[in-house]
Amino acid sequence: MVSAKEPAIAMSSGLSIALLHCLCLATCLTGPPGQSKKEEKLWPENFTSILNSLLDGYDNRLRPGFGGPVTEVKTDIYVTSFGPVSDVEMEYTMDVFFRQTWVDKRLKYDGPIEILRLNNLMVSKVWTPDTFFRNGKKSVAHNMTAPNKLFRIMRNGTILYTMRLTISAECPMRLVDFPMDGHACPLKFGSYAYPKSEMIYTWTKGPEKSVEVPEESSSLVQYDLLGHTVSTETIKSITGEYIVMTVYFHLRRKMGYFMIQTYIPCIMTVILSQVSFWINKESVPARTVFGITTVLTMTTLSISARHSLPKVSYATAMDWFIAVCFAFVFSALIEFAAVNYFTNIQMEKAKRKTVKSLLEFPVAPVQRKRSTEETVTSTDANSNVRKRTNATVQSEADGGSRIDTRHSSIQPPSVAQGSSDITPHSLSASSPNPFTRINASETLSSARATPPAPPSTPILTGFVSQHATAGSPSIQHLLGSRLEQIQTTTPNTLGASAKPSAVTPPAPPASHSGTSKIDKYARILFPVTFGAFNMVYWVVYLSKDTMEKSESLM
Repeated sequence: MVSAKEPAIAMSSGLSIALLHCLCLATCLTGPPGQSKKEEKLWPENFTSILNSLLDGYDNRLRPGFGGPVTEVKTDIYVTSFGPVSDVEMEYTMDVFFRQTWVDKRLKYDGPIEILRLNNLMVSKVWTPDTFFRNGKKSVAHNMTAPNKLFRIMRNGTILYTMRLTISAECPMRLVDFPMDGHACPLKFGSYAYPKSEMIYTWTKGPEKSVEVPEESSSLVQYDLLGHTVSTETIKSITGEYIVMTVYFHLRRKMGYFMIQTYIPCIMTVILSQVSFWINKESVPARTVFGITTVLTMTTLSISARHSLPKVSYATAMDWFIAVCFAFVFSALIEFAAVNYFTNIQMEKAKRKTVKSLLEFPVAPVQRKRSTEETVTSTDANSNVRKRTNATVQSEADGGSRIDTRHSSIQPPSVAQGSSDITPHSLSASSPNPFTRINASETLSSARATPPAPPSTPILTGFVSQHATAGSPSIQHLLGSRLEQIQTTTPNTLGASAKPSAVTPPAPPASHSGTSKIDKYARILFPVTFGAFNMVYWVVYLSKDTMEKSESLM
C-alpha cells in the first residue's frame, strides 16, 4: 500500500511546483501597476536615443544609395494662390506647397510608432534633394513665424519633406493674337547637381493628380485659369543629362478691359470722323476740327494701348485694329482735303468761263429811233446827274480843295447821243435842285465835247458810282444820300434805254454750295468698308485657336 501511494504524492508535488513557477513568471512579466506608467515616461528618451542612433555615423553629404542604385524623388504640388500675371515682365507668381518624397535606408528605425514627425531643425542634419526651379526668377521660402517646413521620417526610411514657397517664374508669351491670346506658363524644376544616372524625379500620384489647383486659389484679374498639364523631359548639357519636371498652367486672357478701354473708343472715333461727310463742304472750320481731333484721339489711344504690353517688335491683333482705325480716320481728313481742292478747281473754271463769255458777248446798238417822250425823259435824267456832279465839284473848289475830275466826262452812249437836243432851260427846270444857267451851259458843252463810245463797248450801268468812288473820299461825304439816289436812278434810266436790245446777257455762274460727289460716295463707301473690316476681324480672331501649345502637346 505504501509503495503505491508514493508515486501519486510525487506527481502532485511536481504539479504544484510547476504552477508556482508559472505564477512567478506571470508576476514578473506583468509587474506592479505603476511599472507601465514608468516605462511610458521613458519613451521620449527612447526617441532621442533613436534619433541619435540614426544620425550616428550619418553623412548628409552623400545621397541615399551612393555608389549604388539611382535615387528616386517623388514630387507633387499643391497651389494655394495663383497670380498675378505680368505681361510687361512676362512672368507670373504663385504660392505653393512643394512636396518631395524619397527613401533613405540609413534612416530606418525600430520603434513603437510608425512616423517620426520632426521640425525644420532636423532638415539640416540629413540629406535633401538639391531641387531648383529652372525658369524661376525669384523664389522665397517663408520663415514667419518659423520656417514653413515639414519633415517626417517613416519606419522603413521613407522621408517626406514639404516647403511653402512663393515662386516668380518666367512665362514666355507670344502676343501676336493679343488680346485674344492664350498662354501656357511653365514651371520647370529638377536637380541642380545630380544627373539622371544618380537621381530622377517622378510624380507621386501620377501625371494627372500630382498637381492640385483649387478654384478658390486663382486670384487672376485679366486671365482665366483653364487647367494644367504635366510632362517630364530630359535636358542635355556639358555636365550630363538631367531630368526636368514641367507643369504648364493654361491661361486665357479676358477681353472685357480691352473692349472698354480700346476697341469701343476706336470704333466710336472712326464713326465720329465719318460724321464730317454729312457737313456742308463750305463749313471748312467744322470739318477741319472733326478731322484733326479724331486723328489726335486715335494717336492717344494707340499710345495708351501699348503701355500694358512689352516692347515687342511685331504687331499684335490690337495693333492691326488700331492701325486700320487710324487709316480710316486719316482717310476722312484726306477726303475733305480732296473735296476742298476739287471745289476750288471747279470754281476757278467757272470764273474763267464766265469772264470769257462776257468778253465774247456782243453789245447790240441802241436804237436811235425812239419816241420823243422817251428821249426827253432819258436826257433829263442824265442831265440832272451831270448837274449834281458839277455842283459838287464846284463846292469843293470853293472850299480850297481840288478834286480830280478826269473821269467826270464818262457817260453812256445814250447821253452823248441825246445831248444835242437839250437846253440849259430844260436842265434847270427838270432838276429838283436847279443850278445856274452858266453851270448848265458848261455841263452841256462838256457832254457834247465827249466823243461817243464805240458800238462794241458795253454800257456801263454804274458809271456814277464808279466816278464817285474813283475820286477823293470827300465826294462821298459831300453827296451823302444824294449819291445813293444817283446810283439808283442811273441804272434804271440806262436800263430803260437798253431794253430794245435783242441779245440777252450770259447767265451768272452756278453756285458751288451743297454736297460734293466725293462726299456722296464717301457716305456709303467708308461705313460699308469699316463694317466689313470689323466683321472679318472678329470672325477670324474669335474662331481662331489662339491658345499656345505646350511643349508636351506639340
